[in-house]
Amino acid sequence: MTVLVTGASGFLGRATAAAVHDAGHAVRTFQRRPSGVPGVDDVLGTVTDAGALERAVEGVDAVVHLAAKVSLAGDPAEFVRVNVDGTRALLGAARAAGARRFVFVSSPSVAHTGSSLAGVGADVAEPARARGEYARTKAAAERLALAADTPGFAVVAVRPHLVWGPGDTQLVGRIVERARAGRLPLLDSGAALIDTLYVDNAASAMVAALEHAADDGVHGSAYVVTNGEPRPVAELLAGICAASGVPEPRWHVAAGVARAAGSVVEAVWRVRPGQDEPPMTRFLAEQLSTAHWFDQRRTRADLHWTPSVSIDEGLARLAAGR
Repeated sequence: MTVLVTGASGFLGRATAAAVHDAGHAVRTFQRRPSGVPGVDDVLGTVTDAGALERAVEGVDAVVHLAAKVSLAGDPAEFVRVNVDGTRALLGAARAAGARRFVFVSSPSVAHTGSSLAGVGADVAEPARARGEYARTKAAAERLALAADTPGFAVVAVRPHLVWGPGDTQLVGRIVERARAGRLPLLDSGAALIDTLYVDNAASAMVAALEHAADDGVHGSAYVVTNGEPRPVAELLAGICAASGVPEPRWHVAAGVARAAGSVVEAVWRVRPGQDEPPMTRFLAEQLSTAHWFDQRRTRADLHWTPSVSIDEGLARLAAGR
């Protein structure tokens, strides 16, 4: 197939574009700056530019859509413009161009309403109840995408959970930065179990979703993808810190206090946004203090996929790459 991968200048986008190319497909990427992925055809632009979208989708058989506004804070209208309106425009452009498969890259946060998620599957995305502008707009966009699933235009939503690995400036980068500065607390005891996903596994899952998108029982569905190795938050943070050569977190904050502080920070950021991500939000406090791990049986069976890199091997690669 000729496959368009959007957002390929990001951490997961680059890995996905490379994996799709390595699987034998012709790859075109679409993002604001060159992807840096060998062997692909870069088209520069944004999902909010109709003309650029038309150029990007011309002649493609399939789309893997990763481009999004990802942040803990920001202008709500900008989240809607990029994540919702951009997805709507790309869906329309892809169908008009004759594409027959569309993989929408979503997030488990679309179904996270603040309480623990233990051993669940891909529950229905709930824009009205999801926490934070990113989660709310991704939930709305996922619903748009799945509603577009029709005979001849197979749509699958994939929700990778907490993707990390060498070169990650988001999850790993922020953990390391805060740990080095002594600003990385454990909420409550740090015992909440969470799933994560090593980047190579995330990329191979995208290829699997792309190649099985038209299968009966797959198209029109959402799948959470993880390593399937839930670990306590404290253990995972300690492992990433050790692999990165920074001190692991030693101090604790009550989750309720962190949530309250996060609400205050969000209110301040709305009035006077900082230059970087806010140090705490209610959503982040909930993510660090509640369990969120997922039943992977349907994901693995339907997509014919299993992770190839364990958490321990991933940590070893992280250490080797620092």
